[in-house]
Amino acid sequence: MTVQEMARLARDAQPALGNATAAQRNRALEEIARAVEEAAPAILAANEADVAAAADHLPGPMVARLRLNQKKLQGIVEGVRAVAQLPEVLGEEMAAWERPNGLRIRKVRVPLGVIGMIFESRPGVAVDASALCLKTGNAVLLKGGREAARSVAALGEAIATGLERADLPRDVVQVLPATREAAAELMGAVGLVDVLIPRGGAGLIQAVLSQSRVPVIETGTGVCHTYVHKAADLEMARKVVLNAKLSNPAVCNAMETLLVDREVAAAFLPRVAADLKEAGVELRCCPESLALIPDAKAAQEEDWATEYNDLILSIRVVDGLDEALSHIRRYGTRHSEAIITADEAAAARFLAEVDAAAVYHNASTRFTDGGEFGFGAEIGISTQKLHARGPMGLAELTSYKYLILGQGQVRE
Repeated sequence: MTVQEMARLARDAQPALGNATAAQRNRALEEIARAVEEAAPAILAANEADVAAAADHLPGPMVARLRLNQKKLQGIVEGVRAVAQLPEVLGEEMAAWERPNGLRIRKVRVPLGVIGMIFESRPGVAVDASALCLKTGNAVLLKGGREAARSVAALGEAIATGLERADLPRDVVQVLPATREAAAELMGAVGLVDVLIPRGGAGLIQAVLSQSRVPVIETGTGVCHTYVHKAADLEMARKVVLNAKLSNPAVCNAMETLLVDREVAAAFLPRVAADLKEAGVELRCCPESLALIPDAKAAQEEDWATEYNDLILSIRVVDGLDEALSHIRRYGTRHSEAIITADEAAAARFLAEVDAAAVYHNASTRFTDGGEFGFGAEIGISTQKLHARGPMGLAELTSYKYLILGQGQVRE
């Protein structure tokens, strides 16, 4: 079956999902969670085969993202059940008003329709995306990477089992072949697929943006900065910096560049560098920071624009807020940026002038996450401005339509 044919099946099946009751869709999520639990041995065996095949040619961080275990799988299951407990958004009245001629107008949330997910490494995305799409009445086509093909196929079978148990059409969630040809067909499925959401590294996202004829929500690339201002509490700054880099270096909201004001560089950098190096972080420094951390590497121009997703950090000493803002404007990816300072005026200017989906004062960039924002879950983190920005929860997977109620009015 071609991708076009699979997309047509998804489009034909989506109205049954969109018109299902909230109770029906929530039951489907519970059945999917149960089916994943029951299929755990098969899913983990498939994942072991994927990991074994990938270990000799993929970098360590990608293999780590690919690997599943019983604990991760149980976390995926709990995530599905958590989505089922979230408040209903479909049919929500966003606004209502009456015109002088008596027409009553309502603006209500509706599904986007058919969503295409193109992702790499993390097989759990298949389940997370399916749960969020099903909750919001959207069909979803899942195109995982070749490195996760067996895992995604096994998870897809469990999802299909759950849908059938809930008496919903299995075609509302489909796993596409893990090939470049399938990705190309999906990106050209105009009229069948309403939006594409890529999840992965910068290369994947840029490829989808440049090649897709279907509208794309750009997600994820995170060259995130933490700026330690001259008025920072240096112990607070140390804790935030270590968290932003070390808590999970392989994710898009991890810090990739540390900016430090010249006035506090000598007091701050040697100590935090020692902590980072003890944790195994490779430091790549500008000339001024290299003089304070002599056993680090010299940063190259490309380092400032690199999302490492690894235990690597670029460090630059800056001459105040203006230079920090200039650096972020040039190299940032509009994802997440942070300032550490006790100077409220400096913080206010940073928050106002930095163009990013999430801008922090005295907190780690690692909080850019749907769960941490109180959304319950997310399908991705949008770094663009149209339709959605930042962590995308249930509301961002809907559109809206106007319902106009009249009593025979005609336009003069």
